[in-house]
Amino acid sequence: MLKRVELAITGMSCAMCAKNIDQSLKDLPGIKEAQVNLATEKLSLQFDPSKLSLKQIISRIEELGYGVKTEKRVLQVGGMSCAMCVKAVEKALSQVEGVKKVRVNLASEKAYLELYTKAYSLKELEEAITRAGYKFLGTEEAELDPKEQARLLQRQKFKIVLGFITGFILLLIMHLDLSWDKSWLMFFITTPVFVFISGHIFKAAYRSLKNKSLTMEVMYSMGMGTAYLASILSTFKVLPGNFIFYEAAIFLATFLILGKYLEQKAKGKTSEAIEKLLKLRPKKAWIYFEGREVEVDSESLKPKDVVIVKPGEMIPVDGIVVEGESYVNESMLTGEPLPVLKKVKDKVVGGTLNEDGLLKIEATHTGEDTVLAKIINMVEEAQGSRPPIQKLADKIVSYFIPVVLTIALLSFLVWYFIAGESLLFALTSLISVLVVACPCALGLATPTAITVGLGRGAELGILIKNGETLERSEHITTIVFDKTGTLTLGKPQVQKTIAFSPYSEKEVLTYALSLEKNSTHPLAQAIVKKAQEKKLSPLPVDEFITLRGKGIKARLKEENLFIGNLRLVQDLKISLDNKQKQTLEKLESQGFTVSLVGKGQQVVGAIAIADSLKPSTPRAVSWLKERGYKLILLTGDNQRTAKVIAQKLDLDEVLAEVLPEDKASKVKSLQDRGEKVAFVGDGINDAPALAQADVGIALGSGTDVAMESGDIVLVKDNLLDVPASLELSQKVMQRIKQNLFWAFAYNVILIPVAAGVLYPAFKISFRPEFAGLAMALSSVTVVSLSLMLKKYTPKSKKLTS
Repeated sequence: MLKRVELAITGMSCAMCAKNIDQSLKDLPGIKEAQVNLATEKLSLQFDPSKLSLKQIISRIEELGYGVKTEKRVLQVGGMSCAMCVKAVEKALSQVEGVKKVRVNLASEKAYLELYTKAYSLKELEEAITRAGYKFLGTEEAELDPKEQARLLQRQKFKIVLGFITGFILLLIMHLDLSWDKSWLMFFITTPVFVFISGHIFKAAYRSLKNKSLTMEVMYSMGMGTAYLASILSTFKVLPGNFIFYEAAIFLATFLILGKYLEQKAKGKTSEAIEKLLKLRPKKAWIYFEGREVEVDSESLKPKDVVIVKPGEMIPVDGIVVEGESYVNESMLTGEPLPVLKKVKDKVVGGTLNEDGLLKIEATHTGEDTVLAKIINMVEEAQGSRPPIQKLADKIVSYFIPVVLTIALLSFLVWYFIAGESLLFALTSLISVLVVACPCALGLATPTAITVGLGRGAELGILIKNGETLERSEHITTIVFDKTGTLTLGKPQVQKTIAFSPYSEKEVLTYALSLEKNSTHPLAQAIVKKAQEKKLSPLPVDEFITLRGKGIKARLKEENLFIGNLRLVQDLKISLDNKQKQTLEKLESQGFTVSLVGKGQQVVGAIAIADSLKPSTPRAVSWLKERGYKLILLTGDNQRTAKVIAQKLDLDEVLAEVLPEDKASKVKSLQDRGEKVAFVGDGINDAPALAQADVGIALGSGTDVAMESGDIVLVKDNLLDVPASLELSQKVMQRIKQNLFWAFAYNVILIPVAAGVLYPAFKISFRPEFAGLAMALSSVTVVSLSLMLKKYTPKSKKLTS
């Protein structure tokens, strides 16, 4: 049977590209039809899936040098209990056609998929999850019914109470001195309760075995099942001796449900940070329609729509105020406690609270394009990521259950056939090993810590993009800072204007204004502002040429005008006289950035500009210095000015007069020397250096966050968040290692104890129900340790700036 698929192709530039793909695909066996539409960049396919897979088709397209567009989706998956369940779901989803990558997070119970656009079916993904023995709870867009979740927890609670009551009744019967056989009474009390409370565990085990997957439910079912079956055989006198484990079977099922109940409650708290961000999205908004106010769904808003936001309402879009004035509380995004006054032409961001006035806002970004949506997506993606340390745990988990089953069987054989212990003791050892082993704790150790830790980071205005960044942050030795807008406020001001005879200060500033009037560079804006204060008007210049990292050239009538640094002057083959050199050196030694202004073949003046350090800079730098980091200033500024700032902050090294395009190579040269480098920049001009660094840290400024730059994005424009981000990363990694240690230690210590290694010397053995309790508590312990990160505040965040 032929299959129809549509793929979105990237990288095509002409009709020959389309023809190339078309002809190449038709050469593949099994392709019935292949049509490429260059205008829509779509490929329509009809092929025989028995002869050719979609992955082979995509592989051929990529071999030709083109790409296939992908999209990301998040599915909610229920019924997972351990790391083996994660592997089973990942395996099932990865086999569905159209899936490129899949990653499952046990803590959040979500599957993060990268899918080929239009080449997948949601129904097939759902069926794959169901076939694997788990529950498809919907996509992330569809909210889980909180009432349904509450009902499930209530049902678990009822089973726990019923299990404990039944277990204690059975214990009481065991200790009563009755003249008749107690086992029959225990059988009739146990059976209906055991079937009711443990049925779902056996069903899960059956589904896992059906899908050739060994999970925790398989081991636990074997343990409980052995205890219950041995009790029945003993009751019906099929098995000689008194092998009554009814109370153990009940307690084992109860402890497992108790562990899952506590784990579920705790896991629910791991995503509270994301839930808080999601609540900032207003569902409704007010707009003008046909001359009257109309309430609409926020999702229907488009750029250019004018939204009316009343006092006390959340702003639903990113936009610009076009009418009104009000204080807006941005603390939910920036952490700044004081509301900010917003007036006409001011920017606002969705998810912030309009406090006291009515605002009319023209939308610039809506829906998934807003800053808030990007933050939520970034945090959720990061929470689903895995640091390299998780690979060790994943590898161990793949061998875990077969090893445990082997140990359980060996303990039975050794105690019964070699050591000559009773069948009762050997069975107790077998059951205890099966139920005490816990792959859940190993599976939860990393994802719970990442989910809570990165969620806490979002609350603090620190967005860490993935688990790998956490691990790399631990090894940072050197921190490289950009200057303007990073160490400094990024709001330079003209301090001095010096004219060289025969020119006047007014003429120098007028030439500078004429050249810089259209520039967005901070230094240019400072010059324009100064000229406007002096009420100067620009001259009619044309033929502008911007020389990146050097300055600007233009034509004024028949003469050249220029403004820039010393490198520009040298490139133009213009020499400075002694007075000009002395002036330049004096200004630079005072820490000023100097722009030289010229006309024709001479320098006519110099403009000294200063940019103040951020209030947070000295404390942040001092904190990092005390902790042994090597600190380097990397700037396009001249050597003398850079050294003044470096000396003021006690930085270790200065890399000055570096062009923007050379910043990345400077970072690489540090890495070649063996340094592990973090680069701190504004996230826009420094993108190549941020990408080259081991960890790129992009500073935002309130709501203007450069989302695409850096491994860590700081929402606030506060340099103290740099040490805070490193502290948080290290704390999360420390918690992951602690979790993994306890998960490994628990299994390494208790499995041998359950197998009876202490029995010959100390007569210590493990009752199955105690083994079950220990197993339940191990997962809860790991999740609880992770939850402690919710209240964590980096020490550097407590410093006042």
